[in-house]
Amino acid sequence: MPRILLVEDEEKLARFVELELKHEGYEVEKAFDGRTGLEMAEAGGFDLMLLDIMLPGINGLEVLRRIRKASSLPVIMLTARDAVMDKVTGLDMGADDYITKPFSIEELLARIRVALRKGTARAEENASFSCADLCLDPARHRVTRGGQEIELTGREFALLQYFLENKTHVLTREQVLSHVWGYQYMGETNVVDVYVRYLRNKIDDPFEQKLLHTVRGVGYVLRDDT
Repeated sequence: MPRILLVEDEEKLARFVELELKHEGYEVEKAFDGRTGLEMAEAGGFDLMLLDIMLPGINGLEVLRRIRKASSLPVIMLTARDAVMDKVTGLDMGADDYITKPFSIEELLARIRVALRKGTARAEENASFSCADLCLDPARHRVTRGGQEIELTGREFALLQYFLENKTHVLTREQVLSHVWGYQYMGETNVVDVYVRYLRNKIDDPFEQKLLHTVRGVGYVLRDDT
């Protein structure tokens, strides 16, 4: 279940929000000052942060600024401030949403659901794939092996990503053709073998360890046999 970090110095409000969130099935950890909240956020393990602006020690905007240096953790600002510039500042600094006290718990829960969905989509978009020392970063369209960058065409990149997404699973030529070229592809079916050969020339042949293997009569599999 999602874990939420609640950073709020009003202890009665924090307790009320904690109980409501737990009732909805969330795990909740609390902090009552900015410094403690920052340390907990930096330690990781949370799916979302509810962050007040007016906090003792370090204010919420400074906490947010420091978090955004290294993390895309979804953050919803909770504050009594309702000035437009305060909202703009928080959003410009990387807050995912902003809710003004007093608020209804139903509205807060709805905003949490939206922020969690966005956070999941963002994490999936930024996910990278690896096998042994081979790494593929979809967001940067970058492939490396042993720290050495490898240039791939768009089709080769899509093919490698499909193999990495299904690492250790044997994929038939028909599966590869349908996923990488599309169900409407009308060309020669041996195009898969041709592109596997292209891919091997770049990710396997220059290296001692071979990762892309042929399973006779079935298809191909990407795996680390060491």
